[in-house]
Amino acid sequence: MNSMSVLSKLPTNLPPHLSLKFIKIYLNSGDLLRARQLFDKILQPDIHSCTVLINAYTKQGHAKEALNLYSELRARDIQPDKLALLSVVKACASLSEVTKAKEIGNDVKRFGFHGDLFLGNALIDMFGKCRYIDGAKDVFSSLQVRDVISWTSLCSCYFNCGMLREGFRVFREMGSDGVRANSVSVSSVLPVCSRLKDLNAGREVHGYVMKNGMEENVFVSSALVDMYASCLCIDKARLVFENMSRRDIVSWNVILTAYFGNGEFDKAFTTFSRMRNEGIRLNYASWNAIIGGCVQNGRTEQALEIAIQMQKSGLKPNHITITSVLPACTHLESLRSGKEIHGFMFRHWFLDDITATTALVYMYAKCGELQRSCRVFQMMPVKDTIAWNTIIMANSMHGNGEEALLLFHKMVKLGIQTNSVTFTAVLCGCSHSRLVDEGISTFYSMKIDHDIEPDSEHYSCMVDVLSRGGRLEEAYRFIQEMPIEPSAAAWGALLGACRIYKNVDLGQIAAKRLFEIEPDNPGNFVLLSNIFVAAKLWREAAEVRKSMRDKGVKKVPGCSWVQVKNKVHNFVVGDISNYDSAEIYRFLDDMGQKMKLAGYLPDTEFVLQDLDQEEKEDSLCNHCERLAVAYAILNLNGESSVRVFKNLRICGDCHNAIKFIAKIVGVQIVVRDSLRFHHFKDGTCSCKDFW
Repeated sequence: MNSMSVLSKLPTNLPPHLSLKFIKIYLNSGDLLRARQLFDKILQPDIHSCTVLINAYTKQGHAKEALNLYSELRARDIQPDKLALLSVVKACASLSEVTKAKEIGNDVKRFGFHGDLFLGNALIDMFGKCRYIDGAKDVFSSLQVRDVISWTSLCSCYFNCGMLREGFRVFREMGSDGVRANSVSVSSVLPVCSRLKDLNAGREVHGYVMKNGMEENVFVSSALVDMYASCLCIDKARLVFENMSRRDIVSWNVILTAYFGNGEFDKAFTTFSRMRNEGIRLNYASWNAIIGGCVQNGRTEQALEIAIQMQKSGLKPNHITITSVLPACTHLESLRSGKEIHGFMFRHWFLDDITATTALVYMYAKCGELQRSCRVFQMMPVKDTIAWNTIIMANSMHGNGEEALLLFHKMVKLGIQTNSVTFTAVLCGCSHSRLVDEGISTFYSMKIDHDIEPDSEHYSCMVDVLSRGGRLEEAYRFIQEMPIEPSAAAWGALLGACRIYKNVDLGQIAAKRLFEIEPDNPGNFVLLSNIFVAAKLWREAAEVRKSMRDKGVKKVPGCSWVQVKNKVHNFVVGDISNYDSAEIYRFLDDMGQKMKLAGYLPDTEFVLQDLDQEEKEDSLCNHCERLAVAYAILNLNGESSVRVFKNLRICGDCHNAIKFIAKIVGVQIVVRDSLRFHHFKDGTCSCKDFW
């Protein structure tokens, strides 16, 4: 006869001791469901059967059920015993339900258990996890006897409530009260020293550890390593780590993260290799630390390689891995790798993770795929402030100022909290799309409607809005009336606009201030020289270039790159290092003839060397962005668009030429320069020839 048939034959009026016996039989066999079914058959359950079942629910992680059963017990006016209260206190602690915690605390007092040490310690822990400091203090005060658990639980309560200094004060009082801290106490207080970056407090705890022989405890030693690393004492952290007689994966991960946090990439990577050589079983924290560390230190290709190694080891990337590795794709502008990660996220249900999906939105935007970026954003089930800021900035960098504004207004209408980054993104969109009045309105709404004080970046954006809109005198007055010191970005925005609008006088004023603020920035010299050249002030332009040479300021070489077949190909002006260079130049020569027939006229104003007209035209054809575009088109492989990236502003003549190339070849050409994205299609550019 099976257990279900036995259950069905049991009478409903079993005496309490027999009911309890059968409940325990089911619980011992791990059948919690049938134990509850039998309990529900009891007409008048006693406290013992209730307690056994509540305890079982709590131990097996069914905290909600434990609390519900306790409520039933109280509704039947059954007085709980100490064990029942202990079990339900632990259940409430795991759920962090402060209202229920207060009710249980009152029951403990009502039934006379408020002086019990074990129950009191459990209550302090419960109130701590519910972040109810007053309740924890009341219980602690009511205890006639307090042991190390009482003190440690009160310390943890303060820490959980964010009252770090007060918690450390309680830790000190514990020693004054004659209670000796144990390894759990020390392991809980050391992370506080890390968070506060309080080296003196950390050394004090370290001294206590040495005095009381706790240095052999792996948790204590790992916490010490983390504390010293957080306080920027990496040598001390290394010494503690190397002196550990036993190290677990946590301690290895702590020193690994410490090296990365201190900018010691080589030592971090050596430690990672050492972990693998010594057969340490790497966990998610290990892999994520090395991937994140590589990205933070600019080793983006290495980050992608290690992510592949992680999968080969048998661990599938989790949401932290995805969030760490997507910036590597963004930095490398590796659309192919980004798409692969997107596919992985789709297959493994990571698209619900808001942090990872926001990183995906940004990756697509930075790789020139704005439409994909917008689609991912639209499919996000939940969108926070960071997600909204990201999609607004994505549209802004692609020159979609109108869409950026619409998204901003929708964000506000939905009640999403704006912050300073939101307004930086919106103002950038207004500047790139010459939405001057909208930019002014947005800027002044910051303080009035959103209680956000504009900072230096916002003022610089506002100068850019006015400058790009052609209101140079107004931009100059705005700079003069700023309540904060104008930054290089503000003066740079004005100088850039002076080049476009050929305003020599204001250009000289802006350049003079920039030479004082950032004397080693070659871009300012180049812009001023271009302004003089456009005005045919050859002597002044030559003087600027001479001043630049005399001061040892070197122009950053222009470089463009394109990814073909998962490999990045770099180009500089006049580049002949590519294997297909001859074919690239043949393509450009042929395209040059077709462009002239279509009405293209080379703008030799952008050539500053003293060359004759034909040489100047040939020089323009050697510019790196044009070489990269040509190579990308030669390797289209059926694609309808190409993406090229450049480290500096796109050359004005190249900008004009690429419009013709896009129309003649019939493809969309996306170029990302140092300022924004340019989408060339059918002979026009998304920037409307203004950047």
